Amino acid sequence: MTCVVGCDHAGLKLAYEVINVLSNINSVDKIIEIIPQSDTKVDYPDFAALVCKEVVNNEDYFGILICGSGIGMSICANKFHGVRAALCVNEYMARYSRLHNDANVLCLGERLIGFGVAKDIVEVFLNTKFEGGRHKLRISKIDSILR
Repeated sequence: MTCVVGCDHAGLKLAYEVINVLSNINSVDKIIEIIPQSDTKVDYPDFAALVCKEVVNNEDYFGILICGSGIGMSICANKFHGVRAALCVNEYMARYSRLHNDANVLCLGERLIGFGVAKDIVEVFLNTKFEGGRHKLRISKIDSILR
């Protein structure tokens, strides 16, 4: 699997930690980094858009977006048809965003969670498979709203 990691200045420290976590997950073959070169202020929509375009154009890619709260990234990401972004602050949310919602973009807030929690969330998100079944119909309904 390929993971595309993006962040703004407020998520840069956690992004480095997440990239390190991803490099130790056996199922992750490739990591694409779309991050600022320094902690100088940047606009999160620019980075969210670049990550989401990668995810939309590559069906087997997962995105991870990080900003201060994760809220701005999740709002922006969900504007892209084909992206199902989930802002997760614990493992339960990560698990069910995949099981029931087939989320393909994980959003994290550096100011909301610590590194240990973020590590657990990322691992659960990437290791949980979509259940399908009744949830597939619901995803189709969401997709039809966007048309």
